Amino acid sequence: MSKPQKILLTGSTGFIGRKLCERLVQSEQVCLTLALRHSDAEHPNAHVLGEFTGEAEWSAAVTGVDVVIHCAARAHVLKEHVANPLGSFRETNTAGTLALARQAAAQGVKRFIFLSSIGVNGKASTQPFTANDTPAPAEPYAVSKLEAEQGLWEIQRETGMEVVVIRAPLVYGPDAPGNFGLLMGIVTKGLPLPLAGISNSRSFVSVWNLVDLIATCIDHPKAEGQLFLVRDGQDVSTSELLREIGKAQGTPARLFWLPAPLLKAGAILLRKHSMYERLFDSLQVDDTGTRQQLDWTPPMRLEEGLARCFNQLLI
Repeated sequence: MSKPQKILLTGSTGFIGRKLCERLVQSEQVCLTLALRHSDAEHPNAHVLGEFTGEAEWSAAVTGVDVVIHCAARAHVLKEHVANPLGSFRETNTAGTLALARQAAAQGVKRFIFLSSIGVNGKASTQPFTANDTPAPAEPYAVSKLEAEQGLWEIQRETGMEVVVIRAPLVYGPDAPGNFGLLMGIVTKGLPLPLAGISNSRSFVSVWNLVDLIATCIDHPKAEGQLFLVRDGQDVSTSELLREIGKAQGTPARLFWLPAPLLKAGAILLRKHSMYERLFDSLQVDDTGTRQQLDWTPPMRLEEGLARCFNQLLI
């Protein structure tokens, strides 16, 4: 980064936001954060927002800011409890995002970096997704992210504020939530898994590689108005991922084989079909455009990222 800038980071207490906040502080950026509650306002320069909706008032937080990095979102939930999930996702991820972006543009913010999701491309791939593919979101979360992207491009056209969108696949790290955290916990406990014969191929990105890309986009002249896809660089099957997790933590994964149709039938009976799809379907990302446009290479390979997960857990 060429010179310190005043950066507003949302989602600073989340899994990705915490690592990004650390990176910004280390690089001597002036980092401001937004919190929804006073109890979340860990950072000394935090603004307490209240509610993350389309009606939220962001003006005080974005005044004098050079760059907004928007990581906050209503994320995937393993057990959905609301009657209208899509409406809830849209209120936070679409309306809240666009309210922030409009007020940022009105206050003269130069660049708005939005953390989206590869789910905008689809939930499974027969060939690697690219930034030029027609979006095909299949879940409410991804739909809300796509609608936010579309609104941001419109705001860029209307105001001139530079927009950067990053679509990430599953992000892993030592305190990752969701399915990756669940898999780490199962392997760590030495529980046997009937997942020895999965031959799919999936892209992943470590939280450190994702943070490095976001930091690169803060002032890179070729990031303006771009959509970037990101991955570690080594795609693996679910079986290979589990074995790599076991290798990283020093306890081999206990995998055994069961026919996929039998596992699918069991997942349907247990109402875990979505988890089955994430375990057995392929989802690959082609990030060639990102690397070429930004002259960027992920600083950490998959094996290194997994090893760092457990090294940090032991500290």
